[in-house]
Amino acid sequence: MCGIVGWAVARGKSQSAGTLLHLANLLAHRGPDGAGHWLGHTADGRCQIGLGHRRLSIIDIGGGVQPMWSGDRAHCLVFNGEIYNYIELRDELRRLGHGFRTESDTEVLLAAYRQWGVTALSRLRGMFAFALWDATRQCLLLARDPFGKKPLFIAGGEGFFVFGSEIDPVLAFPGVGRNFNVAALGHYLLNRYVPGPATFFRGVQKLQPGCYGVWGGGDLAISRYFTPPSGTTEPDIVAFEDALALFETTFDDAVRIRMRSDAPYGAYLSGGIDSSAVVAAMSRHSGARIRTFSVGFEDARYSELDHARTVASHFGTDHHELVVTPQAFMEHWPSALRSRGAPVSEASDIPIMMLSRMASQSVKMVLTGEGSDELLAGYPKHRAEQWITRYQRAMPGILHDGLVAPLVRALPYGFRRLKLAACAAGERDLSARMRLWFGGIPAAERDNILGHAAPSEPDDPYPYSAAIGSDVRRTLFFDQTSWLPDNLLERGDRMMMAGSIEGRMPFMDTALAQLVARFPDRFLLGRKGGKAVLRAAMDKVLPEAIVARKKVGFRVPVDEWFRGPYRNLVRELLTSSETRITRFCSTQTLRRLVDDHIEGRQNNEKALWALANLEMFTRIFNLVEGDDMPAGDGALIAMPAPRGDMAQGATYG
Repeated sequence: MCGIVGWAVARGKSQSAGTLLHLANLLAHRGPDGAGHWLGHTADGRCQIGLGHRRLSIIDIGGGVQPMWSGDRAHCLVFNGEIYNYIELRDELRRLGHGFRTESDTEVLLAAYRQWGVTALSRLRGMFAFALWDATRQCLLLARDPFGKKPLFIAGGEGFFVFGSEIDPVLAFPGVGRNFNVAALGHYLLNRYVPGPATFFRGVQKLQPGCYGVWGGGDLAISRYFTPPSGTTEPDIVAFEDALALFETTFDDAVRIRMRSDAPYGAYLSGGIDSSAVVAAMSRHSGARIRTFSVGFEDARYSELDHARTVASHFGTDHHELVVTPQAFMEHWPSALRSRGAPVSEASDIPIMMLSRMASQSVKMVLTGEGSDELLAGYPKHRAEQWITRYQRAMPGILHDGLVAPLVRALPYGFRRLKLAACAAGERDLSARMRLWFGGIPAAERDNILGHAAPSEPDDPYPYSAAIGSDVRRTLFFDQTSWLPDNLLERGDRMMMAGSIEGRMPFMDTALAQLVARFPDRFLLGRKGGKAVLRAAMDKVLPEAIVARKKVGFRVPVDEWFRGPYRNLVRELLTSSETRITRFCSTQTLRRLVDDHIEGRQNNEKALWALANLEMFTRIFNLVEGDDMPAGDGALIAMPAPRGDMAQGATYG
């Protein structure tokens, strides 16, 4: 796990080694164990190439130094992430005649590219974002892992192209502006995050998950090499017993290969079935006690620490806990926002960052249960999608809007979940409904906040493009291509790396995803709480109370804090003379949202959290307004078509 940064610039815009080192050092928290860089030129001398690296040493601690060159100096690689099946790939490459000087997965990735070119990407089971200079083809290859666990930001303008693991070094590159991307604001309010490839900075984009880009001759051409199987694969496993046996084997293998480490490691344990299943599998493959780490709150209503202790005791782990107070949460909020490089979409980001800083005192890597709900249909919305179509057939839209919706809106403060379900049930546009399920602000209310009608169609239609199967499968495809990479996986990367700790996610294994896509919906949605196949697999492994628990989620009591001890804080952020977002948002609507929440008329927790973070974000990053396009307007970046697979023998440049 590391941080990478680099550029390709015209000769007249060449930068110094000092600039490269400075940008790389902005990622020191991602790689406190070492640093390296390389500056060179294209063969014709017209462009300068720079590659910088910060290293968190986990595999081959002494030998995996980067940038790493091939023996013939034809290829140079900087790499962030882990290739979990590197041992199997190395054995195959040795049979094909490749030699290896180190025991690192970095060298395996370098050899895999030399053997198979960009088609090597489809062979990798891992999480990665890397840049590889190919001196033979005179091109720079960038790639991001299938589900987007590792980030890669890109920006370009006249005579330059720059990339980085986080947004800070990209913004610090000469010529990249901090102009506020006002167009992203409407989408942020609908989603509570900015869907890729956009960011809140007009000149900076994300390289999308499952994509690679090739820079050559001044242009970056982007292609897609991976589409989640949930959007391409028809269910073909008809017997639940067969599905269960295959799931148990594949999940166990996904955990086993993620335990490959030359540094101490552990697991984040919430006490839910997902992280508990990971700890159970780790315990089977470890001869030593697994270190487990849990975070909770003083108020037992919002804490799962008791459940985590039950699992830790069951498997005899070396267990550690962090109890977060409201005061500590608020103190760490600005730091989390700074690390995220964007508004903090989920309040749970902050406890995860705090836990990571604690865990990094004894381990360098943890396994987590992230991604299980998005793979196995574990959210209540997935089960609700089964009946919404029938509800909409029986309930004409005019009747829902004129009778049901007003009645539900009139319900008192404590009915937030019912109000959300009713709002989603009345939404006949599937793409809009997907956003609503996660507490995004409905388009009409969003427009009230902005004071004008804003576009609701996403910039990238890809997450809504799956045309296969049921509404449930299309919702899962959205979860895996938007909600996960742009929110939860972004949180996992940024909050854990803020504490210099690597997070590995067995449920995000591509082989496991391919298998689960072959299951019919009933293998996922059956049983109380969903994730039927996982619960069946854990029946004889976990304590019954853990298997039978309904999904709770890691909830921070922001609604109570904003009505109680931090009511003045939310007022100051959103309704004071210092509030910056009133340049984009209706002062009257902001005041109404705050007053209704504090006075207990409505639970506006999600909206207030999103808006408060937006306000803090504009302050911390000192965003620049104006209609002038900055130098980094992204004009050189050609995005891929919504669907498509990587062609064999793709051309460069």
